[in-house]
Amino acid sequence: MATIELENVVKRYCMGDVTVTALRGVSLGIAQGEFTAIMGASGSGKSTLMNILGCLDRPSSGIYRLDGERVGELDRDRLAEIRNQKIGFVFQSFNLLARTSALENVELPMLYAGVPAEERRRRAAAALQAVGLAGREHHYPNQLSGGQQQRVAIARSLVNRPRIIMADEPTGALDSATSIEVMAIFQKLNREQGITLVLVTHEPDIAAYADRVLHFRDGRIVQDERVAAPRVAARELSGREEAAA
Repeated sequence: MATIELENVVKRYCMGDVTVTALRGVSLGIAQGEFTAIMGASGSGKSTLMNILGCLDRPSSGIYRLDGERVGELDRDRLAEIRNQKIGFVFQSFNLLARTSALENVELPMLYAGVPAEERRRRAAAALQAVGLAGREHHYPNQLSGGQQQRVAIARSLVNRPRIIMADEPTGALDSATSIEVMAIFQKLNREQGITLVLVTHEPDIAAYADRVLHFRDGRIVQDERVAAPRVAARELSGREEAAA
């Protein structure tokens, strides 16, 4: 059974006297452990879809099931519980608290989940180590590069042990070399931990790391493409290191 299931999902927004239809009958299934990229021009509906998949918004009509549960019918408290327990979020702008250390930023989701302080620190430190930031726990965002800040954001998305990570343009503010480093982390999480990854991007080079690419236009999926040979970020990083040696 798919972990994410959409049946004829429509999303409309009322803007004064005008109704804008952002999604027009989207049906979709994403299996547990799948790495899916969503592509499309601005206004195509891809970010609206991401908000619905992440339980940040509800469909106007249609059905969204997450692990078999009909999400569109749930109240706000249950939606917040699902977001905290099942989904990790990574955004283009990192969304780190400026006056808070890397460790404390990573601890935040566990604070909301009621995890005891000692366990929070242990899990936050382990998550930072997993993304290559051991020794940077007490650095503040302004003491970290853009790539390191995104690593902190990825670590934060992991600490509640989600089954799904939603990444919205996670490399949009990064240079190409740092983008490959971030994609290497995502691929490792997907392949070694079986985390389902849903990534919104406008960059074909980034989508090429995924196993599947959904192309959006005017609120509809116009192409559902299985990637026969995804790019392997770790291999590319190794090649760059050898070339620089």
